[in-house]
Amino acid sequence: MLLAKPRGYCAGVDRAVQTVEHALELYGAPVYVRKQIVHNLHVVRSLEARGAIFVEENAEVPEGSVVVFSAHGVAPEVHQEAARRQLRTIDATCPLVTKVHQEVRRFAAEDYDIMLIGHEGHEEVVGTSGEAPQHITVVDGPADVADVDVRDPERVVWLSQTTLSVDETLQTVDALRDKFPLLQSPPSDDICYATQNRQSAVKVIAPQVDLFLVVGSSNSSNSVRMVEVALAAGAPRAHLVENAAAIDAAWLENVRTVGLSSGASVPEVLVEQALTWLADHGFGDVEEVDHIEERLSFALPRELRREMEARGKAPVRPRRQPVI
Repeated sequence: MLLAKPRGYCAGVDRAVQTVEHALELYGAPVYVRKQIVHNLHVVRSLEARGAIFVEENAEVPEGSVVVFSAHGVAPEVHQEAARRQLRTIDATCPLVTKVHQEVRRFAAEDYDIMLIGHEGHEEVVGTSGEAPQHITVVDGPADVADVDVRDPERVVWLSQTTLSVDETLQTVDALRDKFPLLQSPPSDDICYATQNRQSAVKVIAPQVDLFLVVGSSNSSNSVRMVEVALAAGAPRAHLVENAAAIDAAWLENVRTVGLSSGASVPEVLVEQALTWLADHGFGDVEEVDHIEERLSFALPRELRREMEARGKAPVRPRRQPVI
């Protein structure tokens, strides 16, 4: 067993999950959460058991109630609707997603056409597009570039969803630049540090294994991309598994070495369960492969910190997973 490090929770996910937990402690159940707080079923079910109620839209939240916005970010109209319905909002948007929203507002104010590289319909892309829909074109991979039109090819910039494959994103950028040679780049990399680090760790391990497993939910963009990265980096086979129960023993036939990692929204307990399952099936010799150490953490949302301080509770920084 080659176990990737880093893996699992990133700072933005850690912050979002703790946001819901602290909101439940402060306000009591129910606390409403718009969309899945992070894309992991285990996390969602655990929070539901504590009193969180997950909804699709603000209209499902009783007026005056507490609602948490997910880590993926929301469009301005979602905030406006919440204000009209007098909802007590806590914004758990990942600060790295917020950075992309700020970039959208800046370039829209300068009247650029913005090529937002990302997956059509993904919650993060929907939220980011909502910042300036008249300026944004979603580009879902290199194949979309041929259909892209802009008003002024000298005023075009690309931004991206934070959880994409680094390599595929660069392929899309290259295709855009072939069409628009004056295409500008964002002032800093939009793909989040955790996504890049987990993909890089997968690339180190993939050529050394016969099978690569990524623990994560099927609606988790970064987890799905990790499987794609493993295959592209040389793993003969790779699968995304929700949990240990989803591993198929038939996959282990003629396998000598297994690689294992987990998406950025996956709690470590699911990795531990997968390790136990694999040990029970003959893969108990585990070597952790260090790639890079992560130290970043984010403060809890300011509206939550204010409430905690008003009630005499010390401000909290999100906990860290086993450090990577």
